[in-house]
Amino acid sequence: MYTLEELIEGCKKQSRKHQDALYKKYGNMLYGVALRYTKNGFDAEDVLQEGWVKIYKNIDSYTINNSFEGWIRRIMVNTAITHYRINLKHAYHHDIEDVPQARTTDAPFGVDEYTKEELMSTINNLPDGYRIVFNMYVIEGYKHKEIAEELNIDINTSKSQLSRAKKYLQRELQKLSKINL
Repeated sequence: MYTLEELIEGCKKQSRKHQDALYKKYGNMLYGVALRYTKNGFDAEDVLQEGWVKIYKNIDSYTINNSFEGWIRRIMVNTAITHYRINLKHAYHHDIEDVPQARTTDAPFGVDEYTKEELMSTINNLPDGYRIVFNMYVIEGYKHKEIAEELNIDINTSKSQLSRAKKYLQRELQKLSKINL
């Protein structure tokens, strides 16, 4: 229908049909990003809506020689992090240091034995700090320095939370394996 360049130019002119077409093209992908950083679909929808507003409002700042998908994904991740920070004061949560550290075994670990839904559910059940760092590092490809700057935490805290997230996931997936036997 439209090329990416036509969609971007139309959105810069605030054309509703171009905005709708852009939303249809990237909406599901961005909803998935929002969902990975939130606890439920309602919060993900809020993040998605806020993110789209920012995308449309700032589309003039996008430079054509950069990845558009990367640009909108980064906006959505930043929107989700902002949403998390704002709502943090309203939610009961554990300090990351209060969560017990998981023990690991040397047993082989096979990802192939889990469904996508089981993996996503297990990731979504991570404590908030673990989940956000895990998503940023493993899924989005951020470096620990970028995560630390974005979340206003120490680099070592980012590394620690990622390590603990991996151990937590391993423990929970091992439990799931025993249930599925």
